[in-house]
Amino acid sequence: MQALASLVLAAFVAYAASWYFGLVEGNFALLLFIATIASGIFWLADRFHFLPLRRAAAAKIEDPETKARILEQPWWLDWTAGLFPVIISVFFLRSFVVEPFKIPSGSMLPTLLIGDMILVNKFTYGLRLPVIHTKVIEGKAVQRGDVMVFRYPPKPQLDYIKRVIGVPGDTVAYLNKRLTINGKVIETEIVPDFFDDQAITYSKQLQESLGENKHRLLNDDNRPAFISGASAFAGREGCQYSVEGVSCKVPAGHYFVMGDNRDNSLDSRYWGFVPDANIVGKAFMIWMNFSSPRRIGFFD
Repeated sequence: MQALASLVLAAFVAYAASWYFGLVEGNFALLLFIATIASGIFWLADRFHFLPLRRAAAAKIEDPETKARILEQPWWLDWTAGLFPVIISVFFLRSFVVEPFKIPSGSMLPTLLIGDMILVNKFTYGLRLPVIHTKVIEGKAVQRGDVMVFRYPPKPQLDYIKRVIGVPGDTVAYLNKRLTINGKVIETEIVPDFFDDQAITYSKQLQESLGENKHRLLNDDNRPAFISGASAFAGREGCQYSVEGVSCKVPAGHYFVMGDNRDNSLDSRYWGFVPDANIVGKAFMIWMNFSSPRRIGFFD
């Protein structure tokens, strides 16, 4: 068992190092699942085999220090069975309650800044089994205006975050930088310009009412409304592209999403709809931004 534990630990270290240096494309959910199973096996082996052997050996010793030393877990069990309670707690918390993410780009400005560390509710839209992503319990329906994390359809290994604009059956039009849903123009109002202290620039800022809450978005008057470089995604036959922008009919079981930084976001206008099976959860809170701790709190 010691040799097996050494092999398992070496394999995890090698995988983590390869991931860190970009030699492999990591899958943290799968890695955590395997770590839970592996550490659980060693925990059971220790509880029902190795621990009774240590207790039997310690019972024959009278010296307290020697007895305590015999009862201690050897290093290979300490690094496997000893970590099982922590690993399984993280696994269940991350899989079924909340999952942390870090915002890597400015596509959701001004709502989310680069470096914001957010929490995602994993049960709002229903519980899904980790790794295979099969939904086992239904939750609330996805609402227009929700900030949603999902597995990027062209490359499901990546997680993306965008705002839900259209739900199944909606006709979403974004023409001349005005949003229309099912023929109704979504009202906006101009608010003071947004200052991006990372890029040291000001941007035109609007407030939009979508769903139950209001949120802010950015528009760049110097960028054309034309959508350039849209891919041949599934369901594109339900979209019409023109020099004014795009209009799409959202298929059943899919969602149309956009970034709040409307002119600097690769979203459903370019790569298509988000299938329900790709949903990760609903983003709801910034729990830390080391560059700006005052940003901690809930957001719409």
